[in-house]
Amino acid sequence: MQSTLQQPAPQASASGRPADGGRQARIEQTLAADLSPLHLEVWDESHMHSVPPGAESHFKVLVVAEAFAGSNLIGRHRRINALLRKEFDQGLHALAIHAWTPEEWFAKGGTAPASPPCQGGSKATPGA
Repeated sequence: MQSTLQQPAPQASASGRPADGGRQARIEQTLAADLSPLHLEVWDESHMHSVPPGAESHFKVLVVAEAFAGSNLIGRHRRINALLRKEFDQGLHALAIHAWTPEEWFAKGGTAPASPPCQGGSKATPGA
């Protein structure tokens, strides 16, 4: 299957630091090296949570790879969690995972679902 999708250029994280360093870059490098994805996006969503600026604690990944063919959702998540074990051991707190085959990616329109707002800590709306 031929694709016109390209891996996006690195973006600045929510903290304003370029994506060429820090946890976001390590996640990208680790996933790219093991999964050879057709498409990979990594978002630092820490700014959406009750953590200090620059915490790099909450991330979302979208990985589109043939490597997921034949694997169920739990197997895909386990594989990504295992690849990122070192990051979890060093302070990664939360990871939203969207792990799809190219066929699933195209069927979903080539976009990742939006993340919901934080419901915990000081970012929660009182009385909600």
